[in-house]
Amino acid sequence: MVRSNGTGISQFILLGFSEEPALQPLIFGLFLSTYLITVFGNLLIFLAISSDSHLHTPMYFFLSNLSFVDICFTSTTIPKMLWNIQTQSKFITYEGCISQIYFLVLFAGLDDFLLTVMAFDRFVAICRPLHYTVLMNPRLCGLLVLMSWTMSALNSLVHSLMMLRLSFCRVLEIPHFSCELNLVVRGSCSDTFLNYVTVYVVSGLLGGGPFAGILYSYSKIVSSIRRISSAQGKYKAFSTCASHLSAVALFYCTALGVYLSPADSHSSYSGVTASVMYNVVTPMLNPFIYSLRNKDIKGALKRFIGL
Repeated sequence: MVRSNGTGISQFILLGFSEEPALQPLIFGLFLSTYLITVFGNLLIFLAISSDSHLHTPMYFFLSNLSFVDICFTSTTIPKMLWNIQTQSKFITYEGCISQIYFLVLFAGLDDFLLTVMAFDRFVAICRPLHYTVLMNPRLCGLLVLMSWTMSALNSLVHSLMMLRLSFCRVLEIPHFSCELNLVVRGSCSDTFLNYVTVYVVSGLLGGGPFAGILYSYSKIVSSIRRISSAQGKYKAFSTCASHLSAVALFYCTALGVYLSPADSHSSYSGVTASVMYNVVTPMLNPFIYSLRNKDIKGALKRFIGL
């Protein structure tokens, strides 16, 4: 069957973690439990914030969006991997692979932008407390989230359209549990120069830009906190940023692990491990990061489940 990529290749092979049959039930159980924890935890955060009027503030509005995006992020890859293990199949269609790349890039970009928006929210709350309610009004909050979705969608659309120009001369074996953009590009028999230029330029702009925004926001936050005279005031101001700082550190450290992992196929499993941390572990840990030391979230969760 001839596809739109100009070749007869209609399917790719996802090699996953291991070809050992004895390990498949263990991998299936581990990722199923991780996926359920991720979905359940983020869904609880989303519903608790939505149902509690006390949490209808900019910070929790952005957090509810982050929880929704994390559910979508893991749902892009894990269900397909679980299905392949259950059916003992390693195939993914060409169309399915392109779609997976689109949504992976979309939701990874959204995570990045939302973390940046949340850093801006903390900057205004700590550095401009008297103007917080005026500056962070519902219209601006909605506009920031809309801009995040728009820029992420355009970014993922560009990468997906660039993928459509590539040809594949053989059935591509992807040493991964999902269609990782760089691995698929590397397996093409077409000229991939434009694809790599696009990846590096766009990643530099849409990855480096938000990261620079986060660094700038926290440089101003640290400067403001240092000017607070009382130790209790400093602790209270910093505690409002601790969860977000933890989420930022986890996101960027795992993202760097993915993009700085060795390109050599013999070292591919180190890249797979980094991707698991990025695609699976980070969305799973975010609900714990934002709820364990947050009295507002814990109170909302108790009221939501009727405790």
